Amino acid sequence: MPRLSAVLLVLTCAAAPLSAQQSSLGEASFPNSGATAAQPQFLKGLLLLHSFEYEDAATAFRAAQALDPAFAMAYWGEAMTYTHPIWNQQDTAAALAALRRFAPTARERAARTRTARERDWLGTVEVLYGEGSKAHRDTLFAGALKQLAARYPSDDEAKAFYALALMGLSQGIRDVPTYERAGAIALDLFRRHPQHPGAAHYVIHAFDDPQHASRALPAARAYSTIAPAAAHAQHMTTHIFLALGMWPEVVSQNIIASGPDTSAWLPGHYTAWLGYGYLQLGDTTRAAALLRGLHDHMTPARAARGPALIEMIGELVIDGERWNDPSLDWPVNDSSFHWLARVTRRFAAGYAALQRGQPPEARRWSAEVRALADSVPAENNGGLDRAQAGVMALQLEALLARAGGDTTAAISMLRRAAAVEDSLPAEFGPPSVQKPSHELLGEVLLAAGRRDEAAGSFQRALALAPGRRLATLGLAAARAKPQ
Repeated sequence: MPRLSAVLLVLTCAAAPLSAQQSSLGEASFPNSGATAAQPQFLKGLLLLHSFEYEDAATAFRAAQALDPAFAMAYWGEAMTYTHPIWNQQDTAAALAALRRFAPTARERAARTRTARERDWLGTVEVLYGEGSKAHRDTLFAGALKQLAARYPSDDEAKAFYALALMGLSQGIRDVPTYERAGAIALDLFRRHPQHPGAAHYVIHAFDDPQHASRALPAARAYSTIAPAAAHAQHMTTHIFLALGMWPEVVSQNIIASGPDTSAWLPGHYTAWLGYGYLQLGDTTRAAALLRGLHDHMTPARAARGPALIEMIGELVIDGERWNDPSLDWPVNDSSFHWLARVTRRFAAGYAALQRGQPPEARRWSAEVRALADSVPAENNGGLDRAQAGVMALQLEALLARAGGDTTAAISMLRRAAAVEDSLPAEFGPPSVQKPSHELLGEVLLAAGRRDEAAGSFQRALALAPGRRLATLGLAAARAKPQ
């Protein structure tokens, strides 16, 4: 794998009417009427868009606009960089500002567009950024792309963006049947276009949960070589590797994604997954060193990185079983952080206090977790935030009951917590509830001598998170013959 700092983009393109490009960002074909001079930047933007490198894609599309101000698809491309379907994000104002630089109104933009096909493409973003709620517009957008793909059956870009739009219908909370529909489209594209970054990328997103991940393993193995210049492509492979418990691959790919200059690393998506990979390999020393380095890079201007830092502290303490880790005492002003980060910080502190044999301190943290969990707005993240916060509150209460000698009540509460987790949508990545309830239940059952029940709980934990180190060790202990 080439170092990201040494990658050179080699951009090649044919004549404007039918452009194909292969580079360290992948390969795509998008016939259009833009000027020949604008083709390299347009195609670069398209490839970056497929790899969710949104800011760089917008820059490339704007460069194409400067080279051909009448190039409708360059404005379409920039508008597309302001919607992030998987992440349930959309900046309608920025998108409309880009479109209005082409022409002030939708009617004027359509009149200025050079071909019927390009008018149809532009029409898809007109509905995406039109009237109505985001969910309504996302639905219209998916329908428009479906019609576009049917109208131009040889246009595989329409199929690629339709697959992505289908996943966006979930509004950030995975609807498995819809994701499978999107995955089927993306798999077909990947078979026919094995160097297309969007095809591989969307296959991975469609199947990045433990129950489906094996279907995306070929795409995951390929994506980092298809688009080595895209940091997101390096990381994205690990959505599948993590779902299958392939920890060395999780570590190696997130090191590449984080960049060659470790002094510039900050708490974030890639470094959080890297730390989690270290912990699942049992390498708490490297996980702790990574966390310390990231903390040292924090400044007041980087406060938005705080939630990722909190996530990593919780994982180091809980998965690394470091009940006295200094990170627990780092001062953090989390008043502006989202609900789950605030709950997670207090949960980790309470969990560690219990493991140190300090129930009074744990009780104080437990009360804060419960108060926060009960105050999470029910509509937040489709109810997911409130449910996950409630699980963590219930877990601490169960462990406090156990510390007080009532193991029966503790097991009952942990079964309730596990049932709530089972009812939640499929997750990707490190668990949002940092101590999975089935794993915790297995540990409590094992300590109570109920080995068969404990084994069942650990098996369920591993079905939801294959290869998790503590669940794997727990299952082995539950199956071992008593001494």
